[in-house]
Amino acid sequence: MSQEKKKLLIIEDDLGLQKQLRWSLDAYDVIVAGDRESALAQVRRHEPAVITMDLGLPPDPDGATEGLAILQQVLSMAPDTKLIVLSGNQERANAVKAISMGAYDFHQKPCDPEMLSLVIERAFFLHTLQQENRRMLQTQAQSPMSGVITRDPGMLKVCRNIEKVAPTSASVMLLGSSGTGKEVLARALHQLSPRADKRFMAINCAAIPENLLESELFGYEKGAFTGAVKQNMGKIELAHEGTFFLDEVGDLPMPLQAKLLRFLQERVIERIGGHKEIPVDVRIVCATHQKLKELTATGRFREDLYYRLSEIVINIPPLGERTGDPALLAHHFKNKFNAKEGRPGLNFSPDALAMIESYPWPGNVREMENCIKRAVIMADGPQITAEDLGLSTTQTEEEPINLRQIREDAEYKAVVKALARVDGNIAKAAEVLGISRPTLYDLMNRHSIK
Repeated sequence: MSQEKKKLLIIEDDLGLQKQLRWSLDAYDVIVAGDRESALAQVRRHEPAVITMDLGLPPDPDGATEGLAILQQVLSMAPDTKLIVLSGNQERANAVKAISMGAYDFHQKPCDPEMLSLVIERAFFLHTLQQENRRMLQTQAQSPMSGVITRDPGMLKVCRNIEKVAPTSASVMLLGSSGTGKEVLARALHQLSPRADKRFMAINCAAIPENLLESELFGYEKGAFTGAVKQNMGKIELAHEGTFFLDEVGDLPMPLQAKLLRFLQERVIERIGGHKEIPVDVRIVCATHQKLKELTATGRFREDLYYRLSEIVINIPPLGERTGDPALLAHHFKNKFNAKEGRPGLNFSPDALAMIESYPWPGNVREMENCIKRAVIMADGPQITAEDLGLSTTQTEEEPINLRQIREDAEYKAVVKALARVDGNIAKAAEVLGISRPTLYDLMNRHSIK
């Protein structure tokens, strides 16, 4: 029957206390260790989800150096492990230090068996939730929309619209501020379309000089100009039967706007220096941070081209307007860069999370990614502090409409923000909100929060 029980490692050098804990925790498959070497060996062998540990271990039974060293090494090997520190009164300062280093909880000596059992049971439950969340994320990683991480209703609507339009042949225009993820959505649209097995070609109209942009788009024949020593196919031709993504299309020069319009009407191109019309079957997706309607009114963008490109227009909300997404994305980038930089136990301090949620993020997701990467690298302690972020907070308030909507909006935003702040941990989110887990589940069902 022991194989069916959950594995619990007890790190304790007192043999009497070892026996007492083993007896009181017989619901688990209990493994014991009395020093650092044997404890780390047991962790590698059994990979226990939960560990209880005394900080005072040989060769420093009166101090905490060995216990804290074990804590650090275990979390480096298995960051999701829940370590529960068993602390005496005189060790309270060390217990606080252990919590700051990533320990899950601490329990006062002498042990209350019932209370300790509840703490351990909750630790196993949270570990199971984290594993389920990881499996869910791995499953989502196979989806074309895997690059979009959001719980915001506006952004979820954008994703649904991308899924609706992807199977069609309509030209799509993505409008949004710089850094909102326009190319991520364009690639997702391509992967969801019947053209997914063909090429996705992208070009940034603002990044290429005007005198080179035409040859990049349409290609050229050998001898068309000085330096044209061989024939070169343009990006539009290379994307034949696939998807062609025009980023920052608002910066397209007027002469090229006319040539692009002809291609959209006739679906043929002519290379520079060529006299042969080449048919090209390609889907056009474009994006810009500019207001093309205003550019057409001032004559800086052709109105007929605008209507050709904007068969379907999708507006992408800025990060500062996405409910709960700043903290959600911050956790995502923190986990990503923790793994890359070898800092698995690093977490956000409460003041850092508060700053992330209040900052307007004018550079959107791109700014946040750079900010979190810098913070992970520069953080001195076990937590990312507000100072590490290097941001200044700006609070904004939304205008209320009616009492019922205010209540529903407040409930939704509170639940989404709480879940984002604790990285999807249901039990911790319930604690933050001051409600029970069943109540939180009811609220999540009511507001369709997955």
